[in-house]
Amino acid sequence: MGQTDISSNYPSATSDTDVEKVEDKACHDSLRQRDGHDPNLVEFVPNDPENPFNWTRLRKWSILMPLTIANFSCLWIASGYSPAIPEFQARFGTSSEVATLPLVIYVIGLGFGPMLLAPLSEYYGRTPVYLANFFITTILLLGTALVDNVPGFIILRFITGFFASASITNIGGTIADMYHHERTGMPLAIYTVTSAGGSASGVFVFSFIAQLHGLHGVLWGMCGATGGFFLLLCISLRETRHSVLLRRRAARLRKETGNQNLDVPPDMRTQPATQVFATALTRPFHLLFTEPVILFTAAYNGYLFGIAFLFNGAFTIVFADGYGFNTIQTGLANLGVCVGALLGPVTHIWQERYYLRKIVAADGTIKNVPEARVQLSIVGAIVFPISLFWFGWSAQPGSIHWIVPIVASVFYGWSFYTIIQMTFMYIEDTYKVYAASALAGVCFARNIIGGVFPLFGTQMFHHLGVHWASSVLGFAAILLMPIPYILSRWGRGLRIRSPWARIHMDDLGDDDDDANGSLHCTLLNLSRY
Repeated sequence: MGQTDISSNYPSATSDTDVEKVEDKACHDSLRQRDGHDPNLVEFVPNDPENPFNWTRLRKWSILMPLTIANFSCLWIASGYSPAIPEFQARFGTSSEVATLPLVIYVIGLGFGPMLLAPLSEYYGRTPVYLANFFITTILLLGTALVDNVPGFIILRFITGFFASASITNIGGTIADMYHHERTGMPLAIYTVTSAGGSASGVFVFSFIAQLHGLHGVLWGMCGATGGFFLLLCISLRETRHSVLLRRRAARLRKETGNQNLDVPPDMRTQPATQVFATALTRPFHLLFTEPVILFTAAYNGYLFGIAFLFNGAFTIVFADGYGFNTIQTGLANLGVCVGALLGPVTHIWQERYYLRKIVAADGTIKNVPEARVQLSIVGAIVFPISLFWFGWSAQPGSIHWIVPIVASVFYGWSFYTIIQMTFMYIEDTYKVYAASALAGVCFARNIIGGVFPLFGTQMFHHLGVHWASSVLGFAAILLMPIPYILSRWGRGLRIRSPWARIHMDDLGDDDDDANGSLHCTLLNLSRY
């Protein structure tokens, strides 16, 4: 296995004419008959400039960063509604439970969306799915700003959640399209910030609008923000799905050469719609209820997201009712969670270095070790309940300064990040080709579980008080605390017993020299620190 300079993975800077020549050569090189290969198969060739793996770092991040930023809108539409709940309740004369339903029903829509939207990228590519869904979401948000009755508003919120889940559906696949398996850690680490800090940042942003412009200002703000993200994606996105890019190349070559037998490899050909959608609708549930790894990580994720949405109301009770904060000041209190989420990628650097060392065997070969992904989350699982107890028992207006529970929320945000990141990476490493279905099951469960928490959270904090309500949450977090350690200690045994994970045992998934050379260079760079 030869070592390859990491720079060889990227085409050099050339003129537009030279780029066209390189791409044309790569296009026709993809038809050359290689040992054991059908000459009619259209595939990427080494250093192919059209292969997203070979794109420059700048090009990759120019796609990934706008997607990451745009993904905030998915959670902002949920949590950003929270500061406007009191006005909604007063305006329509509803109970607090009914006024909370638009938040709950939107999150449930996020759970159902990936089941039906994910297969669309198989046919149309990732970029059309992103753009179509962001456009539809913007139109639906326009509808929520104009509708003037509770049933219509709630229905529109569910449909909005369904289509807003496009980023949840596709962004992990986009990262996998552009980065070899062992190099997805840091891109996913950046993306996870939106999951860990999205809810709190939504309350922060829209608390200003809620106090200054009320409910309608919040709804129009959501519409404007999502529309702005849509325009950003129109400018920045490029197609990354390998099967779609190769099918386009095959169609172009058939036209240029007249050879109608040219086609992509069988696993990249478009499958019948009935088969694709049947798999998308059934496999996630099968994995969710038959695979212990997926079931328990889904429960953990659901609990984390439930607390994230529950805290929207809890922060109002603690800081508005307790410390006398106004709407904007209560929104600012959520910055503690955001700071914790932003610390996540910084500490993840250590986790990534640990992982890259562990996947190289003594003889220099590369192996698949999902258990090397969970070390930081073991610490996070311990910090998580501590932060909940700290938050609840330090929230004592008149005797303890308000900064103390906010500092506790920093640790909560960080622990949230580490556990979510572990889930993404461990499931991706364990289930590989089935990871999309596995994560769809996790996302469905986490949004259904997480969505119902706001229905009882406010009442629990009112009836039990902040101290004991936070303690109940902390005790439940203690029950979930062993999950990362169990995966670290006995994860390999669970993978051996799983028919879905067993086929990927000790297989990294990138067996070409370019991928392995890239990894060796990464390890050499890490050894300098």
